[in-house]
Amino acid sequence: MNFDPSLIEILQDAKSVVVVTGSGISSESGVPTFRGEDGLWKTYRAEELATMQAFISNPELVWEWYDWRRGLISKASPNPAHKIIAEMESRYPEFLLVTQNVDGLHRKAGSKHIVEIHGNIRLVRCMEEGKEFFLEENPLSQLPPTCDCGALLRPAVVWFGEMLPVEALATAQEHIQKADLLITVGTSGVVYPVAHFPMLAKGTGARVIEINMERTPISSIADFTVLGKAGEVLPELWKASL
Repeated sequence: MNFDPSLIEILQDAKSVVVVTGSGISSESGVPTFRGEDGLWKTYRAEELATMQAFISNPELVWEWYDWRRGLISKASPNPAHKIIAEMESRYPEFLLVTQNVDGLHRKAGSKHIVEIHGNIRLVRCMEEGKEFFLEENPLSQLPPTCDCGALLRPAVVWFGEMLPVEALATAQEHIQKADLLITVGTSGVVYPVAHFPMLAKGTGARVIEINMERTPISSIADFTVLGKAGEVLPELWKASL
């Protein structure tokens, strides 16, 4: 691949970097997306599966669906884009990965400085005590699963109608406001408040690089938009910047 020399220079000169990833990067690892032609919401109604109301009404149904999703995700492996993002941590003095994905593939790839802003599908929360912990059993032997205290456990992901975790959002915004480079990978640029992150970065003088299969609302403000699969573009771009 041939890249604009100015794009390479931005990657080489950056000191404080935030990477924001969306479902596009995970779809390349075989994780189904919620939007798009083959998105999960084409088959399932969100209000029946991913809301607190749905969980209270029928926790077993909700957990059957999440157990199925956990099984699908357990078979997925990080792709080259996940691995390159993990490598970035050791190069830049200040680095943060903000992902909208709940599949945990960035963790599998070795990322440590990470904010999973929509939660993690392996993480559960006690409905009574509020404590969170990873539940690795797959498939689950009990549906719905319960805490040691006897209360129901829920997936520790952000459902429709729920606010993003305050601490996670604050951490992301703090790093973005200090960053000199924001890279978005595989995100549609339409889900707020994450969709506002590129504009927030531009407002503080940061450069914005977008990597996606198609142009998005981010493209209009990005310094560079590189179209293509993240698993192909990122390794080549990273190699060119070394």
